[in-house]
Amino acid sequence: SLTAADSFNYKKFFEMVGLKNKSAEDVKKVFHILDKDRSGFIEEEELKFVLKGFTPDGRDLSDKETKALLAAGDKDGDGKIGAD
Repeated sequence: SLTAADSFNYKKFFEMVGLKNKSAEDVKKVFHILDKDRSGFIEEEELKFVLKGFTPDGRDLSDKETKALLAAGDKDGDGKIGAD
């Protein structure tokens, strides 16, 4: 379930929210929702609350889950996810 700690699977999550089949334009919209401070990057602190962006009763990710999700999206290893 999505409620147990460290049960978050970002690949399943992306499939559930349909990100795998979205256009670049749609992905950018989602990116801007998650980029709360408008820095142009999604930092670890913002990622922690990713589930709340999709459902009001979503829980915060654990540190371990947040790091796994960050690593999946952080292609250049700078510790944050850019729009590209």
